[in-house]
Amino acid sequence: MDILDLLHHRRSSKQFGNIAPNTEQLDAILKAALRAPDHGRMKPYHFVVIEKSGMQKFHECLKSAAIEFEMDEKNAAKADKLANQAPMVIGVVAKLDHESVKVPIWEQIVCAGCATYAMQLAANAQGFDTVWITKKWVESTAIREAFGCAETDKVIGLLMIGSPKDGEEIASARDAEDPTDFVHFIR
Repeated sequence: MDILDLLHHRRSSKQFGNIAPNTEQLDAILKAALRAPDHGRMKPYHFVVIEKSGMQKFHECLKSAAIEFEMDEKNAAKADKLANQAPMVIGVVAKLDHESVKVPIWEQIVCAGCATYAMQLAANAQGFDTVWITKKWVESTAIREAFGCAETDKVIGLLMIGSPKDGEEIASARDAEDPTDFVHFIR
């Protein structure tokens, strides 16, 4: 797949088949994350890979989040759906250094976000669909504990990865978007 074609047509998908990246494919995904723009070369992130064997523990964390945040029945039911949605989930933790004079917190979070996007693109380039989940799930005590978060860390997302549903090609937008309304020039 051509890189510009991927970038111009990439879109998230919440529909997955049962195949997760194998060890070699996962290694390529994680290596892509390590090349994200990184002021000060801090690598302010940590990744938690949840494979099929860990989905029950992940499900328990999500159910705990539903209780912790007093979610209504509809939102609490999403815990079941999320735990069974994709064959692999990568939790992304921003490891924030509040003592850094050189690199502000917002920039460290952006770096972790860029690493997450690099993983999405690397997974897409290998034929996997992805979606990046946030909401209250990532702020829960159970998720933070399972991910080994320090007090200053911030879980920025759950990257769900799996084969396209029904053996199809990865989800993509039909047309590239027109950037005209999002740009102005200083000439």
